[in-house]
Amino acid sequence: MRGAKGKTKSGRRPPVKVKTASEIPILPIAVGGILVLVAIALIVFNVINTKSATVGPKPAAGIPCDNLEHTQVHYHAALQILYQGAPVAIPTDVGRLTNCFYWLHLHAESPGVIHIESPKNRTFTLGDFFKVWAASKGTPEPLDATHVSTFTLTPDQKLVIYIDHQDDKKGPQLYTGDPASIELTTHEVITLEITPPTVNPPPTFTFQSGL
Repeated sequence: MRGAKGKTKSGRRPPVKVKTASEIPILPIAVGGILVLVAIALIVFNVINTKSATVGPKPAAGIPCDNLEHTQVHYHAALQILYQGAPVAIPTDVGRLTNCFYWLHLHAESPGVIHIESPKNRTFTLGDFFKVWAASKGTPEPLDATHVSTFTLTPDQKLVIYIDHQDDKKGPQLYTGDPASIELTTHEVITLEITPPTVNPPPTFTFQSGL
């Protein structure tokens, strides 16, 4: 009779058979889950890396903050700042971040020494260094006739500048131009004095061996 197919003698349909846990393919499901997690981790990793590269330290004076120090162009100049006759400490981590180096930077083992380490030959100035200082520290670091870093000269103060090239045996020479325009050269010593008093000659600076 029609309609009786699949029924037992009692007229009832047989119960639906439910698969047991042992019959469910666990391995393919586990492998698929792991692959999904790996894919998600890769996406998150790429997003973080892309964001880090985009939001990284901004260039200063056309000088980027690179992952490695360069050696194609490598020399050193020194900077001394005097305020009312007393030396002012320059932060030794200027231009150095946890993950990169600006082409102009300082090291703790050589205070006051500007390391110029660039992949290409170009003119670097003291103004460039102050811009790197500001970018790497996140603080305003102006440099002009009435400003030196955090110092703003009062009407009774004056900025006196000396430059000692050390290779011409002339000693420190008075400089009357724009301090930001001073070109950084090998073993040059630049002294910025906020006077009075005027310290003449300025303190002697000795480069460490190997610099």
